[in-house]
This record gives sequence, structure tokens and C-alpha cells, in this order.
Amino acid sequence: MFCLSCQAQEQPKPIKVGAERTEEYLPNLAQKRVAVLANHTAMVGEQHLVDLLVEQGVNLVGIFSPEHGFRGGADAGEHVKNSVDEKTGVPIWSLYDGNAKRPSDDKMQAFDCLIVDMQDVGLRFYTYYISMLRLIDACADFGRSVIILDRPNPNGHYVDGPILDMRYKSGVGWLPIPVVHGLTMGEIALMAIGEGWAKSAEVSVVRCRNYTHSTHYTLPIAPSPNLPTQHSIYLYPSTCLFEGTVVSMGRGTESPFEIYGHPDMKGREFSFTPMPNAGSKTPPHSGKRCYGEDLRGVADEAIWREGINLGYIIDAYNDLGLGEAFFKPMFEKLIGVDWVRRMIIEGYDAEAIEARWREDVEAFKVLRREYLLYDE
Repeated sequence: MFCLSCQAQEQPKPIKVGAERTEEYLPNLAQKRVAVLANHTAMVGEQHLVDLLVEQGVNLVGIFSPEHGFRGGADAGEHVKNSVDEKTGVPIWSLYDGNAKRPSDDKMQAFDCLIVDMQDVGLRFYTYYISMLRLIDACADFGRSVIILDRPNPNGHYVDGPILDMRYKSGVGWLPIPVVHGLTMGEIALMAIGEGWAKSAEVSVVRCRNYTHSTHYTLPIAPSPNLPTQHSIYLYPSTCLFEGTVVSMGRGTESPFEIYGHPDMKGREFSFTPMPNAGSKTPPHSGKRCYGEDLRGVADEAIWREGINLGYIIDAYNDLGLGEAFFKPMFEKLIGVDWVRRMIIEGYDAEAIEARWREDVEAFKVLRREYLLYDE
């Protein structure tokens, strides 16, 4: 017999992000000077976290803004000036102002507690976690407490890619973890401190409700200008590697990270022409017709199954026939090791290259388990 009540019980409960669990953190902010590390994704329902804190009478003294700025509109790596939030009058202190990406002493002395709330996408080269860890180090030095309002990881259902060789540590790779690490912001902070990769600050995490790492979470807001769709977020672990090559991955189009091509990749049906736009002021191959592949039709389920797909890079490499000139130094910073480039040049296929990092991935999964806040 069909049972409406039984069917209702089978529906998954809606996810409640950390910021929505105000009872868990607002009482701890009384009588404290508070700063936040946040951007446009720090929404509490229909309200921004900053507006909520001010409305609740929290003594909010400053907003630290990460890559892309507080409102999320700046280009990748673009310098963003300090400013003031027009709505609340709270000063915005940019961590991407061209200086040290760490606050000055006077900024650190201005607050007692730091709240972190940003939507991450779970990749080693996505910079929001790096901004958080730099601030955690600073908070450890100054005795400041940190509260992380956790959010689900849209790529949190798997772990893949080589572990970063720390010779290639950079602003797009900070920890010895795989490309796809399968951790939330709260979990990666706890792991960094627990493993001695970050200084030991007083950190607490307000967990999400009704989330597990097997949950396929759809982001309500694009986390940065060039990840406008959920599909682009799923392809990003594979297609971002084109940033370390001469090939365009669609910056300056409506489908960044969902397409790739180059002016000399002739004989392909699909083509696109990158042009300056709001998310990319100077896209690679701007104004030139690029020939390549359209990945918008690749099913999400296929991406989840495959994980990182080096086949796209190898396809373009073989087509262009440029040898070493195909790659830029950024490639090692993104992939994290030197042997992937070498194996591609030597003619290995994607399966052989990806097999080389599987043992490290399995070892990392064991290490990671100690810091998981959510069921796998």
C-alpha cells in the first residue's frame, strides 16, 4: 500500500549551514570585539552574516575580505583595496591588497574573536582556505579565538589527485594534501592545526546539520566569478589545470571551466572566442577564435565517478604538438608535483598517470578520517 507518511520520512532533511545555527555562536560574542573573514557567500538565509551580526548588536569592528573581494566580483588574484561596507559602515580589510596577505599588527589588535564564513569548493588550489589558515596563524600569534561557521563541500564526496610536494607551495597550494581533499573549511582547519601545518590557535567549528560527505550539495550562490554553475564546480578539478598551459579553459566566456580550446587546435567542430568580461578582464587568447571541446554535456554523475580527468590536458597536449612549450610554471603549482608533466611528455595515458597517485590518496583518506566532522 502506498504510504504518504512513509514517503515523507524518506525525504532528506534540509541542510542547515553553520551560520544559520546562531544559537551556537551569538552568545559567545557578547562583550567581544569581533572581526569576520567573509565574502558574498556568507548568507544566513536571505540575510548576509555581516548584516545579521550588526542587527544583533555584535560589536563588529572589521571585515577581512579574501580573493575576489568582499562582494566576490574581483578577478583571480586581483589586488583589492581596503574600503568600507556601505550598508553597515564596517571597515573592509582586504587580504588581497598586494601586500603580505596577512593583517598588520594594528588590525590584529583591534579584535578579540574572528568569525570565518566562506563557501569553499574543496580543492587545494582554491584560495579561500589559504586565507583562513593565514589568519589562523595570525590569531595564534595574538591570542585571538576563531569560530568557523562551516558549510558543505560540493566536492566533498571524494578525494583525488597527487599530494602537494611542498617545493611547490604557493598561493594556490598551501598544504601537503591532494588536489581534491574532501574536507570542509572547518575540517581542513582542524587538520592543519592537528598536523602542525598551521599554528595552534583556539578554533571552534559550528557544524552543518544534516550534511554528510556523500551529500551532493548544490551551492545557492556562485562562490567566485568564474565558477558560475554547479557543473563548472564539478569540472574544476580537471579543467583548472589548463591555467598552467597555453590552452584557454573558457575565461572570458559564459562557460568558464566547462570548455577548453586554443587558436591552433584546428579541425574541431566546437569553437569560442574569449572576450573581456566582468569575471575576466584579460582572458587568455582574448579576441581570438579558439577551437576545442565543449564539456557542458558531460553528466555530473560521470564526473563524480571519474574524479580528476587528465584526458582533457593530454588531448590538448597531443593536438598542439608543442612539447615543453605547452606548459607554464603554474602547472606544477596546480597539480602539485613535477612527475605529471614529465609523464605526459613521455606519452603515458591518463589512467597510468592517475594510478601513480592512488596509493597516496588512500593514505591521506586514513589520515583525514581523524579530523572529519561529518559521516562519509
